[in-house]
Amino acid sequence: MKSKSYRNPWLWVPSLYFAEGLPYVLVMSVSVVFYKSIGIDNATIAFYTSLLYLPWMLKPLWSPVVDLIGTKRRWIVMMQFLGSVILILLALAIGGSVSFILSIVLFLILAFLSATHDIAADGFYMLALTGQHQSAFVGVRNMLYRIAMITGQGALIVIAGALQQRFSNSLAWSITFFISALLYATLALYHSFILPIPTTDAPFRSSEQKFFRSFLHTFASFFSRNDIYLVIAFLFFFRFAEALLVKMVPLFLLDTPEKGGLGLSMQQIGLVYGTVGVIALVAGGLLGGYVVSIKGLRWWLWPMTLIMHVPDVVYVYLSSVLPQNIFLIALAIALEQFGYGFGFTAYTLYMIYVSEGEHKTSNYALCTGIMALSMIVPGMISGALQELVGYKSFFLLVLVATIPAFIVTALVKIPESFGRNSS
Repeated sequence: MKSKSYRNPWLWVPSLYFAEGLPYVLVMSVSVVFYKSIGIDNATIAFYTSLLYLPWMLKPLWSPVVDLIGTKRRWIVMMQFLGSVILILLALAIGGSVSFILSIVLFLILAFLSATHDIAADGFYMLALTGQHQSAFVGVRNMLYRIAMITGQGALIVIAGALQQRFSNSLAWSITFFISALLYATLALYHSFILPIPTTDAPFRSSEQKFFRSFLHTFASFFSRNDIYLVIAFLFFFRFAEALLVKMVPLFLLDTPEKGGLGLSMQQIGLVYGTVGVIALVAGGLLGGYVVSIKGLRWWLWPMTLIMHVPDVVYVYLSSVLPQNIFLIALAIALEQFGYGFGFTAYTLYMIYVSEGEHKTSNYALCTGIMALSMIVPGMISGALQELVGYKSFFLLVLVATIPAFIVTALVKIPESFGRNSS
């Protein structure tokens, strides 16, 4: 009989990263469609759902707690069980005509649990797998995270739309969130038995004072680097246009033509944006990683910047023509999402590049915090801006908002060999 310190990674790595992606997509994407379907205005939706990024922005600040108290395994299972409880409360609240603020609070708690789960899961991954297995399963974990996105943005929204045809809007969403809670609780129960118990998965043994001193030193060393302003500028502005888009696209797809939208049903949105779009996003990311491995990030940086931002023009076309052909709409969204996935490879690799050094893991966590901030600020203003100028002019402004990305791309310096496969 094998020791509990080892389990075949295929038994738990895919399910762990599916469990990591599911609450994220519920908080960041499904919530937007939910609020739109119950009649909340675009400015309010964009402002409050963008604030839900805060736990991911701030998670580097409480990550030491996960190291100091308990095991990563225990944190994972606990966060999953608590997440399922919050989803049940959300489902019950919706069924009882939930207030907007209460639902936002519940989503915010779920976001906090999800961000904490991310800290524990990523740490556990490194503790429970050898270096060889860590490299081998990177593609698997990324793929299952994207499958979780398809499940949330695609399947769950399709289910909610189908249920709306038979039940009231509130009951349809209540059932949808109950299904989400059941799925997440099942994952928690499964992981409570199947996750390995690595001998190295233990609370930090040194004194808390020494641990926090080390954490503060890492934090200070990152922000005292000579090029820190350029690093922050790149991480903040490279995705500025996309941050404006991300909250508005599903609202644009849902709004009626009289309001400047395409008037799609929730089932159609689940198909073209939550399924076709995510598949295109994954395909772009996979191709991006492959081509960088051949010629390196420096060679591909400008092509990736162009391929990421130029396809945003499809939304100018869609908002101008308002086509009703679902295949044309799906093709336009797939083109934009493929470009985003391809270009985002450059962003991810740049974070890896600036994280290199003695405190690689902590530096990368700080980069992801800045990345979350880059989504919060534009997202908060996107709804009010769209309501002020309308969808067509808003998407034209998104094209203007791509300019800072080209400026920061021109300023950064990356070694020629970085990202290139040396074999």
